[in-house]
Amino acid sequence: MKILTVCNWDDKLWQDALPLYLEAFGNKGAKPTKIIKNMFAKGIAELHLGYNISGVVVMALTGKLVSEGVMIIDYLAVSEKERGRGLGKHFVDYIRQKAVDQGYEKLIIEAESEETTDNKRRIDFWQSCGFLLTEYVHHYIWVPETYHAMYLPLIADSREVNGEELFVYINTFHRLSFRRGGGNGG
Repeated sequence: MKILTVCNWDDKLWQDALPLYLEAFGNKGAKPTKIIKNMFAKGIAELHLGYNISGVVVMALTGKLVSEGVMIIDYLAVSEKERGRGLGKHFVDYIRQKAVDQGYEKLIIEAESEETTDNKRRIDFWQSCGFLLTEYVHHYIWVPETYHAMYLPLIADSREVNGEELFVYINTFHRLSFRRGGGNGG
């Protein structure tokens, strides 16, 4: 698999990623392209694409809070027909290494907390990648789903953090994503 990461908006690469992004998130939590472009304009996003001979088979959109030492995996999707082959884990390891190389202290994701088979499968996946599940359940005012924060410490002396603390980072990233104007969040 060939992996490509960009930190500047690229229409063609987004068009490559868009079918997989919409397949995974189109009816559930997908940010509009306009907001994602805004994230790139502010310097707080990276797009990661994994290609095989058939095209994009895995994609991720990450958020960067440089001054806080946090990278957030905002979206990660593996093509349905390519699941179960280790591509997701390989991709998360790639993102983890990029975060380490860029000096981040932790990777964060948010996972739906409702106890369903799909949500348990997703949490199990993240735990298999080394992420730690926090107990705190976050309630957003604009969506009905509740969420847990999960994190992966990237430095040896990283202290344990709780979910409320992680959601401060996640909410900061969301605010920056939706706010118009320049700036880089860090």
